[in-house]
Amino acid sequence: MRDTQLAGCTYTIGELATMSGATERSLRHYEDLGLLSPARGGNGYRRYGEKDVERLQQVLLYRACGMGLSEIRALLESPDYSAEEALEQHLKTLRTRQRELETLVETVEKTIATMKGQETMTNEERFRGIKEQAIEKNESTYGAEARERYGDDAVDAANECMRAMSEKDWNEMRELEQGIIRQLKAAMSTGDPAGNAAQELVDLHRRWICGYWGEGRYSAQAHLALGEMYLADERFRDYYDSRAGAGATEFLVAALRAKLGDGEPGAE
Repeated sequence: MRDTQLAGCTYTIGELATMSGATERSLRHYEDLGLLSPARGGNGYRRYGEKDVERLQQVLLYRACGMGLSEIRALLESPDYSAEEALEQHLKTLRTRQRELETLVETVEKTIATMKGQETMTNEERFRGIKEQAIEKNESTYGAEARERYGDDAVDAANECMRAMSEKDWNEMRELEQGIIRQLKAAMSTGDPAGNAAQELVDLHRRWICGYWGEGRYSAQAHLALGEMYLADERFRDYYDSRAGAGATEFLVAALRAKLGDGEPGAE
């Protein structure tokens, strides 16, 4: 960039790092990814203007919300991008997670007090704490991707569906989850993702996700999209491959494609 673009208040990379809390290495990485575009002075050194500061603030806020850098870049470069609307949406997500964390903190505090003999914790309270821990774990591990793909409303509805589960429902879902792994192993042994064993696997998997997504939110298209996300994410691959054997995730998705690829509704 030309020196004429350096008019106004500017910062060196060191000054911006100190002011923002980001490392100089991170700032260079953001530039390599196209998230920042600092000007260059006559000496070739980077100079960051007010627009760069504003852009960096948005990047750091989205990172704090759990978004990946590629997602952030796509968002910022979208032709219909509105910083205000995007931040309002993420503020809603953060407030939801804040409430979840407050409930979890309360449960942990009461658990500690119970261990010390200072309070008595009911089984209902223990169970509520277990559900909140599961919700928070899912949010921290998969929340950003799920919200990006399915939207905040769908993820929030899934969380509320989990909260509404009775202990009986919860245990049944856990048993169904284990049943999926057993059926996945059995179906893999046939080597046929379109066979009867594989199609029974798809039905079990559908029942499982319907239990979390809630009534009326299932579609074959969404189910298949979820499977495709499994293949693209090492965390999902590891979940199935570590429990059912190498290639388990690919087989599951192949079975989903075989049954749902033609748009079969399959909803309960």
